[in-house]
Amino acid sequence: MNTTTDIRSRVEAQFQSSVNSLIDLVAIPSVSADSFDQSTLETSAQWIAQKFSALGFDTEVIHHVTPDGLQGRPAILAHREGEEGKPTVLLYAHHDVQPQGDEALWHTDPYRAQRIGERLYGRGAADDKAGVMLHIAAIEAADPGVGITVFIEGEEEIGSPTFASFLETYKDRLAADVIVVADSSNWKVGTPSLTTSLRGVVTLDVTIKVLDHALHSGMYSGPVLDAVTIASRLITTLHDDAGEVAVDGLLGSNDTDVDYPEDELRQDMGILPGVELAGSGSLTSRLWMKPTITVIGMDVTSVARASNTLLPEVTFSLSLRVAPMQDPAQAAAAVKRHLESHVPFGAHIAVTITDQGPGFISDGNTETTHIAKWALGEAWGTEPVDIGVGGSIPFISDFKRVIPQAQILVTGVEDPDSRAHSANESLHLGDWQNAIVAEALLLSKLGE
Repeated sequence: MNTTTDIRSRVEAQFQSSVNSLIDLVAIPSVSADSFDQSTLETSAQWIAQKFSALGFDTEVIHHVTPDGLQGRPAILAHREGEEGKPTVLLYAHHDVQPQGDEALWHTDPYRAQRIGERLYGRGAADDKAGVMLHIAAIEAADPGVGITVFIEGEEEIGSPTFASFLETYKDRLAADVIVVADSSNWKVGTPSLTTSLRGVVTLDVTIKVLDHALHSGMYSGPVLDAVTIASRLITTLHDDAGEVAVDGLLGSNDTDVDYPEDELRQDMGILPGVELAGSGSLTSRLWMKPTITVIGMDVTSVARASNTLLPEVTFSLSLRVAPMQDPAQAAAAVKRHLESHVPFGAHIAVTITDQGPGFISDGNTETTHIAKWALGEAWGTEPVDIGVGGSIPFISDFKRVIPQAQILVTGVEDPDSRAHSANESLHLGDWQNAIVAEALLLSKLGE
């Protein structure tokens, strides 16, 4: 039997064991960034592989190398055959995590997961080791009869550099009717969601040059502005006085199903008192459906090392979040044109597009989507909502390209206070338990 009551009972019975397993997985500091010990990724991959092997899956840890020699991080590929005539479901999550950052900002040890109230704190407790354990716990609770393939990636936090090659190489083993990507969030604690749109992403590096060497600022300042001032003036042209992006050729929309109360947004973001909000339209459209441009880095002399000189050049990095309906290459070209045409005082400029990834818009009116929403509603006892996410998961477009017959569901376990990538990352355990119930129900319903 796989009724809602039966599945919920199984999830509840095994829930403490699931939490304990998640705590054990968080204890493995599997940071995929190059400057960290990469042996930890092998440890976490083997740990996860053993879990799926115990569930009767044919399991392999794969160290994929692309045709041009790029070495991938260890990934887990597992499969269990379904009953005759049943669909196959591909379950995705990732086991790598972001660096812990400044440990002084953490209230707990980032790699010793600790429960405080209804939340479990630790690096990866939400993003995305909870997604890994979500799949394991749901399979244990459902025993659904569908074929299940599991792909647990080890390099999502560094941009999935070998993902597309991995899909092409193993596409026969990854073939599926439905793909569940457990790497997003819910609207808020107590309200489940399907993610139906994601913004694309573009990163650009911009170098401004005005002199062939540094000059004494007392002797020569006046006739020429320094490179940092020129760059700052150029950056201000990217937004109008209201904070709206002011680049011709970038698309956007006000079309969202829910809104974000301003007081909740301010609290969730930690906006300081008196700071005004930027842009126009609903807050959710600003977060999900409109482009944004952010300065994420600048190579400039630190205050501690400052000297009285005119700086001859400066490089800054821009992160562009692209509306889901726009091609990121088109958006990148628009920003590049804007920068080159607006650089003041004839300064020399070089713009390099360093990275780009597409957005995602789902078809919300499919049988699979309706089943997923039913499962979420059953698990939480409240109607789910469709949400967008301002962040990007570019590899979803690779799934669509390589496995075009599959319907993609983007689910998640995070909430606005999960603080993924930040200090004090945490998981709401009540919502996580509901997410396990929902995925078990989804697998069971797909098997009917």
